Amino acid sequence: MKPFIIDAERALLLVIDFQEKLAPLIEGAPEVEKNVAVLAKAAAILDLPVKVTEQYPKGLGTTLPSAASSFADGTKRFEKTHFSCCAEEGFTDYLAVPGRDQVIICGVEAHICVLATAMELLQRGYRVIITADAVGSRKEEHRRLALEAMRQAGALVVPMETVVYQMLKRSGTPQFKALLAHFR
Repeated sequence: MKPFIIDAERALLLVIDFQEKLAPLIEGAPEVEKNVAVLAKAAAILDLPVKVTEQYPKGLGTTLPSAASSFADGTKRFEKTHFSCCAEEGFTDYLAVPGRDQVIICGVEAHICVLATAMELLQRGYRVIITADAVGSRKEEHRRLALEAMRQAGALVVPMETVVYQMLKRSGTPQFKALLAHFR
C-alpha cells in the first residue's frame, strides 16, 4: 500500500473492546487508558465518526467511562463475540461511513481482536492506522509482536500524538489549542 498522511476528513476512530473488566488487566493500562481518552477527545473536536465495539459486554462490562465520556451523544456501541470485528454480522454496515477509508484503531487486546480486525480491514482496502500507545495486551511481548505483524501487513503503526498532529495539520487553530493541554 502506498504511504499516506492521516486525514481527519477521511478517517474514523475504532475503539475495540476497551472495557471495564479487560482494561485493568492490560500491561501499562493507565497509559493506554489516557491515550484512548485523548483520541476520543480529538475525534470529538475534529468531527471524526467514532465506532466502538464491546466483546460480550454482559461478562466484560462496557467501555471505560474515561473514553466513553468523550463520545458524541448517540454513539452506538457494537456488541460482538467474534475476535475480528469484521467477522461479526452487521459490522461492515456499522463501520461504513461514506468517504472514510482510514480507520484509526485503539483498544485491546493488540494480539487478538485488534490484530484480527486490522488484518481484515487491510484485506478490504482500508488504510489502517494502529495507535501504538493506545493499544494493549496483558503481556507486553504479545503487544510488541502484534504491532510488528500489523506493520508488516501494511498498517501504519505510530504513537497517539502522531495520529492527532497529522490530523490537526497545523498549529494555531482552535482545534490545536483545544488539544494542546493533552500533550504537556
